Order: sequence, then structure tokens, then C-alpha cells
Amino acid sequence: MSPAGRAPSLRVERALLREECTLLAAVDEVGRGALAGPASVGVVLVDARVRTAPAGVRDSKLLTPAAREALVPRIRRWALASAVGHASPQEVDHLGILGALRSAARRALAALPAEPDLVLLDGNHDWLTDPASDGLLAFCDDAVVTPPVRTRIKADLSCSSVAAASVLAKVERDAIMLDLAARFPQYGWDVNKGYSTPEHVAAIARAGASEHHRLSWRLPAFGAAPRAEAAGVDAVVDDGLMTEVGP
Repeated sequence: MSPAGRAPSLRVERALLREECTLLAAVDEVGRGALAGPASVGVVLVDARVRTAPAGVRDSKLLTPAAREALVPRIRRWALASAVGHASPQEVDHLGILGALRSAARRALAALPAEPDLVLLDGNHDWLTDPASDGLLAFCDDAVVTPPVRTRIKADLSCSSVAAASVLAKVERDAIMLDLAARFPQYGWDVNKGYSTPEHVAAIARAGASEHHRLSWRLPAFGAAPRAEAAGVDAVVDDGLMTEVGP
């Protein structure tokens, strides 16, 4: 059976809690490949007492909007603590997508009531650890130290805590985009959530970019096709929404 066909479990988390840490933060991001809106990062904190995750927890891309929203209160009751952090389109433009994700993750981690001693991060690249914290740069006054990070490819499919973090981040970001859609109806954000659909691209070319677009991403209003691939993701439509798949 493919990873997408299996329910995630806590096998990885429990092994890490036995061998490497006492407080584990599971981290996943959403909005990485969007043309508009924030980059968002969900964090779920668990310890060795963690019980089986609520039934139905899956990677957010595999769930309908209604299923995701129904899971949020159950996930928040189940986790030791949880939080979602956001980085604005302006931060994406200024810091790059990885720097913006790092800022969003730090905000989420700072909102937790306790500091984890290990982070489980979806993907094969540690974008959370600031490059300035390695080597001699670690002694700079502005270097920010984060907990040690363990990356795991497709952790959102195999690890219940990471899947739960993805659900929290997705629901919060979607709510932000729905609110923005009421103020900027011309872009269809209630449907595309800021991702690169043909309708969204056409709206940018017709009406120009808004303050909530990522202007560094070569938007159509500036004479070039959007480059969602620059974020390292592909995009597909699921349940009428634009969602991202990839590392």
C-alpha cells in the first residue's frame, strides 16, 4: 500500500521520545507555493504520554475542508500544546521563502508554553535552523538558536503529529485567505487560496497585483509567468482548492 493509503502513526514520534528527547515539536508548513497570502507553519507538541491521534488525522492535502475543520478542536485537545505561525508576503519577498518559513516557525514555537528539545520536520531539508547558527556565525549576537531538527521525507503522510500540524496550519491559512477574498474578490481567493490557478493568473494580469501578492515571484502583472516551481512544489486542485504537493 502506498504511504498516502496508510493512516499515519506515532511510531516515529515514540521512538524519538524514547531515545532522543522528552518534548517533541512536530512541524509542517502550508502556503509555500502560493502566489498570494502568508506562508504558514503549524506546530504540535507531544511527549511520552501522547495517546493515539484523533481518528481521521491525515496530511491536510488528503482531507476535505469540512474534515479539516472538524479535526481542529480534537487535535488541540489531544496535543500537549499547539500553535500556528505566519509570515507575510512582504517577508517572503524580503527573506525568500525559506527565510519566511523560518520566521513563521519561530513564531509558532515561541507561542508554545514549553520549549521542545527536538523538532520533527517534514521534508528532506532543514529550513528551520538558521544558517547563522552554524560554525563561527553561531557566536554573532543576532544568531537565533533553535532546537535540534530531525527531517523525515513525507512525514506528513507517516507521522500523526506532523499530519496534525499540517491540518492546523491549513485551516488557519485558509481562513485568512477567505477573509482576504471578501476584500479582494477579483482574485478568487475563496476558491484558489492564493495558489496559481489559470483564473488567478488571469486576474493578476487584468487587475494587477495586490499588497497580498508575493511581488518577487515574477507575477503576470510584471510581464512574466508566475514561478511556483521556485518554491520547490507542484500544484494540484483538490476539492476545488489549490493545494501543494512536494517536499
